[in-house]
Amino acid sequence: MKLRHTLDLQMFAGEKTEKATPKKREESRKKGQVAKSQELPAAAVLITAIAILMIFGSNFRTVITHLFTDTFSNRMNMDITIDNVMIMMMQYMLEIFKLLAPIFIAAVLIAIIASFAQYGLLFTGEGLKMRFSKMDPIKGFKNIFSMRSIVEMLKSLLKMTIIGVLVYTTLRGEITTISKMHAMSLEDTLDFAASVTILLGIKIGSALLILGVFDFMYQKYEFEKGIRMSKQDIKDEYKKAEGDPLIKGKIRERQRRMAMQRMMQDVPTADVIITNPTHYAVALKYDGNQMQAPEVVAKGKDFVALRIREVAKENGVMIMENKPLARALFAQAEIGDNVPADLFQAVAEVLAYVYRLKGKVK
Repeated sequence: MKLRHTLDLQMFAGEKTEKATPKKREESRKKGQVAKSQELPAAAVLITAIAILMIFGSNFRTVITHLFTDTFSNRMNMDITIDNVMIMMMQYMLEIFKLLAPIFIAAVLIAIIASFAQYGLLFTGEGLKMRFSKMDPIKGFKNIFSMRSIVEMLKSLLKMTIIGVLVYTTLRGEITTISKMHAMSLEDTLDFAASVTILLGIKIGSALLILGVFDFMYQKYEFEKGIRMSKQDIKDEYKKAEGDPLIKGKIRERQRRMAMQRMMQDVPTADVIITNPTHYAVALKYDGNQMQAPEVVAKGKDFVALRIREVAKENGVMIMENKPLARALFAQAEIGDNVPADLFQAVAEVLAYVYRLKGKVK
């Protein structure tokens, strides 16, 4: 006995398996939804700060040493008044600001560059809009235990573990020097602290940079997964952008009918209908007072040609058979156009014959 299972393909219609379209990506970008890692800018800022410390380290040591010696050498005997203390604090704050300004400026610039490298120039106020849905406690509880939250928690634990291991191993290697710091001069202490700080900064910055690269790859994967579309979504987007083909077809059909009606209304005004005789029909009109040349007021093929002949008969418009001329006019002239110059002679002869029959003179 054979068992047959009916597979409903419609159940897969909602599966988001297709890559996002450019329009979908643009909409997501306008909402501020882009692939980005917060770890890359942080690592870049840390490495930049360490590089500045290495470049301007001697200047930092000179300034810090000057602040300490000035405090204990020149400020101990000054009169302690509010004005004197305020002046001293302002001087120290200015020195510290000048000392740290390169680091602050470089950190801001590097953070901007690192963000720009990830997702380009982006300005959006979507995240600043007030949304009451964000205050939903049930939704918030679900977000706490979502897969993204778990991944972020694991990432933070990994980052803290890496930093902890690097700090421990670095300080453990300097434990002998640390135990002798009480006997070291101020200058030696500062040199040792600076060297350990730079060493730790290089190690931690490098580790965070590697972690940031992997985090960006993961964020890129999650972003692409989040904006995937189903086949039905793509069809709906196409319909919205291009218009429903069924509706567009109905509109075109209606436009054709209206054009046909207008054309048939002009057939009674024609002077002559030139036919193939059954396949083509072209209606010509000429008014010497208003036109420079005869004009095509209607034309058609097969069924439309038959309809033109019927309307012409009903309104007493003369019908003449001229196969080459009918084909040439149908191919070379559109409705509302003047007769092409190379057909003037043939059309003039036909119109002259028609006017003779009607007793007109034009």
